Amino acid sequence: MRLVHLADLHLGFRQYHRLTPTGINQREADVAQAFRRAIDRVIALAPDIVVIAGDVFHTVRPMNPAIIDAFTQFARLTTELPNAIVVMVAGNHDRPRATETGCILKLFGKLGIHVVVDEPKRLAFPDRDLSILAVPDITGPRPDLSPDPTAKHNVLVMHGEVEGVLPHGGGDRAAMEIPRSALAASRWSYIALGHYHVHQRIEKNAYYSGSLEYTSTDPWGELDQEAQLRLPGKGFIEWDLETAKHTFHHVAASRALVSLDSIAARGMSAAELDVAIRTACDDCEGGIEEKIVRLVVRDVPRHIVRELDSRALRELKRRAMHFHLDTRRPDATRPSGIGANAGRRPTLVETVTAYLQRRPLDEELDRAALVQLGLEYLKQADDVDAAAAAVPRE
Repeated sequence: MRLVHLADLHLGFRQYHRLTPTGINQREADVAQAFRRAIDRVIALAPDIVVIAGDVFHTVRPMNPAIIDAFTQFARLTTELPNAIVVMVAGNHDRPRATETGCILKLFGKLGIHVVVDEPKRLAFPDRDLSILAVPDITGPRPDLSPDPTAKHNVLVMHGEVEGVLPHGGGDRAAMEIPRSALAASRWSYIALGHYHVHQRIEKNAYYSGSLEYTSTDPWGELDQEAQLRLPGKGFIEWDLETAKHTFHHVAASRALVSLDSIAARGMSAAELDVAIRTACDDCEGGIEEKIVRLVVRDVPRHIVRELDSRALRELKRRAMHFHLDTRRPDATRPSGIGANAGRRPTLVETVTAYLQRRPLDEELDRAALVQLGLEYLKQADDVDAAAAAVPRE
């Protein structure tokens, strides 16, 4: 009996300001295309079970095009695989914080999908000697994670953050925390997890499948982690419940993300840095056209950034789908104490982050999202300041 495990689809995700010819945000279209390719692969594999471990949509209230496309693709899945069991749980991006607000995922129940939103639910399939415990992202006490002792195959599908797995700051919105010991992996045939966007093994039979596209607040961190784990990129998992065989099916990203080799700019003039930026982009394999590109420039004073060739930078932004010149000023190293307490003065980013992490918030507000938004505003303020002072050089 074969199972396919997907998670973190984030349909309806929008980013940047580029539109398709039909007026859809280009990144939203990219994410939808990756999902269609994944559904094609799943249908070709024809598994007995398909589980979706949360974050089907990027927001609680997705726009109509995302809803229609998702319904179309899931309808195609259930039509082409009429005998497959399909189970879907709500993730932290799907589940409304207000109980009176309905969850859009319930719409997919009309397709015969087992949708679990409000509380954990055990699904029994006696004809297949199978039990599936579906656990959506929930608040309050941790649910009981016990398998059904009468079933031969027990599958746990859950959306949440397993203790010690996500890197610091790796989550873009808070999700249910799960102590590793609570999984008791040896009691399960398979554990399908959602929330972490990089494919990773937790136990020999417990995995995060990872997302199908780069939709988190730190896609560059994901690229680094995938390189460290020697992963080809995004995809989903196939698991054989009889043989415990794991297969990762890579789904090619709709658009390349490229983090160019960083530039150490200490001591460079603006003219020298202009050349280094142009060279880094020219050396990009396949060019930067229509890609999402980041170039980090370290140890560059603000006055040098102001003197960069703005016309050349605009041309790079025109060629790429998105070009982000990430300029980082030298660290401030003023003493902040004496003796054993002497040390580096916190940067503005560190100060803002620390303040937002400890500031009292209303219960319904998402602290991680607030911190990310604050840092984005801070970067925008720096960019506006630099742009206002820039003097284009012909």
